[in-house]
Amino acid sequence: MKASVKWMGEELFMGTSQSGHTIILDANAGASAPSPLENVLISLGACSSVDVVSILDKSRQNVSGCKVDIEAKRVDSVPKLFSAIHLHFVITGQEVSAKHVERAVKLSADKYCSVALMLNKTVQISHDYEIVED
Repeated sequence: MKASVKWMGEELFMGTSQSGHTIILDANAGASAPSPLENVLISLGACSSVDVVSILDKSRQNVSGCKVDIEAKRVDSVPKLFSAIHLHFVITGQEVSAKHVERAVKLSADKYCSVALMLNKTVQISHDYEIVED
């Protein structure tokens, strides 16, 4: 896997993936686009959500939606690394089993999500969930 990042001026950068997709990042506290660290959180949420939805689908759960709200804390010193990240999954569906959601979230965190597995070596990552009947 490869990628490149090109400076666009001021604190804007354009990342291009090996597959040719681009994303703009703004190191100026995300004034014009997500900051690099915001993008890490988005990537964590997307990676985890892919796993959770896939596992729930394989468990034959009637899921119509999955959203994850992510909150991170950073250390006060430079570099301002993440110290803790919390993911709150909101699973929407009909008669979705809490047991299956708990299992899906745990499997994603402990076994499948590459982003979480890289981050959890230095960051405390926690999860919870709620199920909304639709």
